[in-house]
Amino acid sequence: MKSRASRPEDLVDQPGGGGLPGRLGDELRAELIAFRRDLHMHPELGNQEFRTTAAIKDRLERAGLKPRVLDVGTGLVCDVGEWDGVTPMLALRADIDALPIPDTKVDVPYRSTVPDRAHACGHDVHTTTVLGAGLVLAALDRQGLLPNAVRLVFQPAEEVMPGGALSAIESGVLEGVGRIIAVHCDPKVDVGRIGLRIGPITSACDRLEVSLDGPGGHTARPHLTTDLVTAAARVAVDVPALLSRRVDARSGLVLTWGRLQTGHAPNVVPQHAELSGTVRCLDLEAWRDAADLVHAAVDEVAGMHRAKTVINYVRGVPPVVNDAESVGLLDAAMTERRGSYAIEDTEQSLGGEDFSWYLEQVPGAMARLGVRPPGDTRGLDLHRGSFDVDEEAITVGVELFTAAALLAGGS
Repeated sequence: MKSRASRPEDLVDQPGGGGLPGRLGDELRAELIAFRRDLHMHPELGNQEFRTTAAIKDRLERAGLKPRVLDVGTGLVCDVGEWDGVTPMLALRADIDALPIPDTKVDVPYRSTVPDRAHACGHDVHTTTVLGAGLVLAALDRQGLLPNAVRLVFQPAEEVMPGGALSAIESGVLEGVGRIIAVHCDPKVDVGRIGLRIGPITSACDRLEVSLDGPGGHTARPHLTTDLVTAAARVAVDVPALLSRRVDARSGLVLTWGRLQTGHAPNVVPQHAELSGTVRCLDLEAWRDAADLVHAAVDEVAGMHRAKTVINYVRGVPPVVNDAESVGLLDAAMTERRGSYAIEDTEQSLGGEDFSWYLEQVPGAMARLGVRPPGDTRGLDLHRGSFDVDEEAITVGVELFTAAALLAGGS
């Protein structure tokens, strides 16, 4: 993936007519597409992104930058420009990990070479856009055109609950940062466009595991047992219904089971049952109360059937709540690059995103980055082995980030 070091004027097209600098030159555009394809062919799971980290580090160093690998051993942080120690920096965040699913694409030369591993959520694109923005901003900095230092955050393990953002924050990536922005690929948005939303744009997502225990026995004498099959069935049905009456419906709190397992023989009442699922919530305050509410509801329903409970409620991520000023920055940046017609409103998703942890510390926003080829009717979605993007989205993402960095200036 090595290439000759480019001159600053090779990396960016110089502006004409008074526009912002920072548009991609043809050479860098081609390099970034090749970089993304290489990542796509070599996906790595959360906290195992050693090759990915090394590739990013090498390219940043060849641009004269000084990236630092995070304390967990993967992921990096890198400043572009000299921070004055006072003016808050804008941070650009990318997640670098892949998913444990097979790549089912058959018609592209950059299909994953790693069995049961795929960049099926677009993190390879996120990584490439932040890398590209860093290279362009470094070129502008050498020309004296970067008004304030910008921090690049390449975060591992976004797909590993409760998210690699927490370890990145512990490594100090937000020190000196006043605002943070990111993009996430959206196959429902045409390439060349972004989706913006003020307020919650994703959902909270937690994991719930419930164990039920009690004396089993013969199905001829169920009155002498704790009927765990019935108890498990009632927990599965009644707990979600109970929660819907104990939480404001506008909070969107939903418990959905993904597994229920109990019993081995038709004439034996089992002694153990297990259920597991996810709890999703659209409202930040309701999410903070969700664990206690779920515990109480499970205990109440299971207790009616004399089942003993062990509940493992694993906190995932809160909703990503976009700050209005940060959304305004992204809006202004996209308008500068592509015009206001390239911006559309986006809905709140029930998917989880650990970018939310950064927003617990500093204001920021995430935009939906359009990756759907014009006229595409395949209905591709995230977390599917068939997922792919129109690579023009890389150019759009880089120019969005660079415009945002230039417009943010010293604010």
